[in-house]
Amino acid sequence: MTRKLVGAVFFGACLLVATGAQAQSCLKVTLTGTQGGPPVFKGQAGAGTLVQFGSAETKCNDIRLQFDTGRGTTQRLSQAGVPVGQLDAVFLTHLHSDHTEGLADMMQLRWHFNSGGPKVDLVCSEETKSPLGFSLSCARFAKHIGDSLIQSGEIAQRLAENKKRLPGGPAELIVVKDFKPEDEAQKVWSKGDVSVSAIRSTHIAGHASYRVDTPAGSVVIGGDAGNDMRKPPRKTSTSDQVEKLAAGADIVVHSTIHPVMGPDGGTGFPPPIFFRQSNATDLGHLAKRAGAKHLMLTHLIPPVGAPRQGPYKLPDGALSEDDYRDAVSKSGFEGETTVGQDLASVMLTSSN
Repeated sequence: MTRKLVGAVFFGACLLVATGAQAQSCLKVTLTGTQGGPPVFKGQAGAGTLVQFGSAETKCNDIRLQFDTGRGTTQRLSQAGVPVGQLDAVFLTHLHSDHTEGLADMMQLRWHFNSGGPKVDLVCSEETKSPLGFSLSCARFAKHIGDSLIQSGEIAQRLAENKKRLPGGPAELIVVKDFKPEDEAQKVWSKGDVSVSAIRSTHIAGHASYRVDTPAGSVVIGGDAGNDMRKPPRKTSTSDQVEKLAAGADIVVHSTIHPVMGPDGGTGFPPPIFFRQSNATDLGHLAKRAGAKHLMLTHLIPPVGAPRQGPYKLPDGALSEDDYRDAVSKSGFEGETTVGQDLASVMLTSSN
């Protein structure tokens, strides 16, 4: 009788410990690529952010979401310990090549080894017509993701080796879940305790910014969002919609341009391109007003240590991380600022 009682107490204690461990959840945000724009500097990967959620026991690795897929995303995910075949969903902020060109590589690899599934959700804006007359279509992009490999004959050759692969190539593994971006946030994806909402933002036609909410915390991924007003005079270079989305969020991840690239900086950088990006100081203001604890600067223009941004030379030499932090500090933001390097990460737990 005594042994049964002791056994029951021991089992109950173990159950409480296990339940406590399961109750503690975590959110991990990793920059999979921090290169600003199409140029390349010292092997930096193109724009991308990995968001993971799970328990402390699984090291936040129960749900894996990839936001944007610039060049080199597959390599960075490998370094982060997340094979592309394990991604639950991919989200695109917009259809610029520096944010999307890694998707073909990712999906070809997934098709090669994971044709049996599961398929991956691709969440993005519906086809959007630009005021200039052309249309941007995520669905068409996904449909034709493997066309060059089909046309070259590689898909047929690999199918001859393994009949279990999907005959249509990597496009057959994509489930497009597109939506119409609105000025108010809308839920666009969910799984278990994780939900993702999106809001319209300005950069090019169809641009959207995202927010991930979990029991361990929340993160906003702004993409290349800028203010709806394309040039001064205006209150800020940042997006009012992104600021609305970021209210109460723990982490803000955002593309960043340094003020030195402005018209008075002597670089010759085109003013219209400068004005459609959010500058570091204004991002500090946004993060402060939103009450964020962490600001992660990514898609840096110019990269830290780079003497130029593409053909545009910096007259006073390369910028340091401190130059970006100093620009943010002018806003009065007192949270943690991460100046983006590939694989830089921030982790939150439900006990934070």
